[in-house]
Amino acid sequence: MKEFQVAVLGGGPGGYEAAIRCSQLGLKTALIEARELGGTCLNRGCIPTKALLHSAELFEEAKNAAAFGVKAENVSFDFAAMAKHKDGVVARLRRGIEALEKGHGVEVIRGFGKLTGKNTIDINGETVRAEKIILAMGSAPARPPIPGIDGKNVMTSDDILAMESCPDSFVIIGGGVIGMEFATLFATLGKPVTVIEMMPSILPGVEKEITDLLLAGLGKKVKVITGAKVTAIEGGDTVTVRYEENGTAQTAQGGACIVSVGRRPMTKDMGLEALGIRMNRGFVDVDDFLETSIPGIYAIGDITGKIQLAHVASAQGLAAAANCAGKRERMAYDIVPACIYTSPEIAYVGMTEEKAKAAGREFAVGRFNVAGNGRAMVMGAASGLAKILSDAKTGEILGAQLMAPRATDMIAEICAAMKCEGTIEELAATIHPHPTVSEVIMEAAHDAEGLCCHAMPKRK
Repeated sequence: MKEFQVAVLGGGPGGYEAAIRCSQLGLKTALIEARELGGTCLNRGCIPTKALLHSAELFEEAKNAAAFGVKAENVSFDFAAMAKHKDGVVARLRRGIEALEKGHGVEVIRGFGKLTGKNTIDINGETVRAEKIILAMGSAPARPPIPGIDGKNVMTSDDILAMESCPDSFVIIGGGVIGMEFATLFATLGKPVTVIEMMPSILPGVEKEITDLLLAGLGKKVKVITGAKVTAIEGGDTVTVRYEENGTAQTAQGGACIVSVGRRPMTKDMGLEALGIRMNRGFVDVDDFLETSIPGIYAIGDITGKIQLAHVASAQGLAAAANCAGKRERMAYDIVPACIYTSPEIAYVGMTEEKAKAAGREFAVGRFNVAGNGRAMVMGAASGLAKILSDAKTGEILGAQLMAPRATDMIAEICAAMKCEGTIEELAATIHPHPTVSEVIMEAAHDAEGLCCHAMPKRK
């Protein structure tokens, strides 16, 4: 029997970072993983999706290069080569994680782990004992009970990211982040896409003025149907998706159907219920310190049902590791950025106007149209908006929504300001480099004060 001070069950972004941090804090640590290190994010999610999106972005730029004085004729794409590039990036990053675990003295144990006691994990018939355990099993694509969901060419995100050839058209069930990123990918490659969303709007958490801009930019590339319920799928070389819209039966067809309606926690058959760990609809209940109902057992990442984002899992993993080492590190979720790799990118953090009103907050709003930004215009990407909410009395930043080139890189500035309880005045007074797209943040902050120099004066 191998014995450790901490055993981490799951090698995704939360688990592998938790294992490293435990080792850094002087704890003898094991990382248990049945599949590849890096979990869904690296192998079947964040990284491969963005690799394909980057290839599609380059294809789009090459097609439109003439507008910038660059001649590129007969531009085409090779999806198999795109997939090969994606796989190469994933493989390099995976090898990097393996080297990091080894370099930090973490023992990686390959195999499917299952809890058999408060301090024991069974791995393919072998037992590992640990004083503390961190559960980090992650999630898998949800498969709702839609008739025909197992049919030919009906795919999840895992299936799509394993493709080496590209179907001619797509029907996407779900207008959330995953669905809209795939819609952007395949529409950019020139493939007709239909998105069917049950809710009244796409991208929950994103303000309507942002989603309206996105839909206007997608134009005829993507047909988005909201308020529609899928009733059946008929698989085949051509997939037919049946749905109801306003009480009327409708159909949509494509060469493939992508089901992207969320993710389910990987907690089944892990021995959690038998051990008495408190659960909630398949998710693991944790307190503010990531500890489960059983002292000494922690849970992080998608299985906690908090916010299913890789960077949240990583933050939870570091906090749980600190608590395994005897610290008392509380996990907070009030400043968590969300990123959507559409075109343009969308990123947001904190309160929306709707949430601020619901909370009874008096707030000011600063806006700046990306069309007024020189760098964005140079790039030929002058569509979008920067919007910042601040407390009307104190000026403290409450939240922001960005739609702009590389918005996902820029949102961290807002997060840092919020973490330091920064104000809209301080953000406006921060000198931003010119010419950069990041200036839209400064301009929106100036607008909140009624002092934006690069916007027409507001009518009184």
